[in-house]
Amino acid sequence: MATEPDRTPAPRRRPLTKDTVLRTALALADEAGTGALTMRKLADRLGVEAMSLYHHVRNKEAILDGMIDLLFGEIELPPTDLPWRTALRRRAVSTRDALIRHPWAIGLMDSRSNPGPATLRHHDAVIGCLRSGGFTIAGAAHAFSVLDSYIYGFTLQELSLPFEPSSGIEDLADSILEQMPGDEFPHLTEMITHHALAPGYTYAAEFDTGLDLVLDGLQRQRETWL
Repeated sequence: MATEPDRTPAPRRRPLTKDTVLRTALALADEAGTGALTMRKLADRLGVEAMSLYHHVRNKEAILDGMIDLLFGEIELPPTDLPWRTALRRRAVSTRDALIRHPWAIGLMDSRSNPGPATLRHHDAVIGCLRSGGFTIAGAAHAFSVLDSYIYGFTLQELSLPFEPSSGIEDLADSILEQMPGDEFPHLTEMITHHALAPGYTYAAEFDTGLDLVLDGLQRQRETWL
């Protein structure tokens, strides 16, 4: 009598969770941007049917809300045991690092109408740091806005550069200098040759310089804001 062959049970799929859905969506956006993120592509990456995603997220907007909350969770909160300026410098650097890891996010950071717990915790901590540093509530609002405008704006410009910010400027600069009559653009030529092409220069260093200027200005204005 023939016997049934042994059947190896199929490996059990990890249970689908909201966190898994959001982190997979984050990875897809990092690869191709949010425009390429669809429920079908997300389901394919997870190895499930698209309809099963709706047990965890309502729609793509809810996914974007969750992705932004994950990103805010990656940003270091201002340490409470440091002076406000030092704490907010660390937070600014951490924010820029997170935005470089997730270049699709800049236009979405403050656009969500359903902020998650990490987003709310982050905003509350920044305001608390400023208030502890002697800023009025209005001054804290001004400072928060100025800081984020600088961080987002610099990072957007950095991500748009036609070379790697930490290196690679030499080839581009040489190409520009070859095509550009130096006697017609003497100031631009001077900046390229004596600054951008100076040994050890990286565009990323401009972030620290600008951040110091912003923090200096906030420190001067702090006492004047009612």
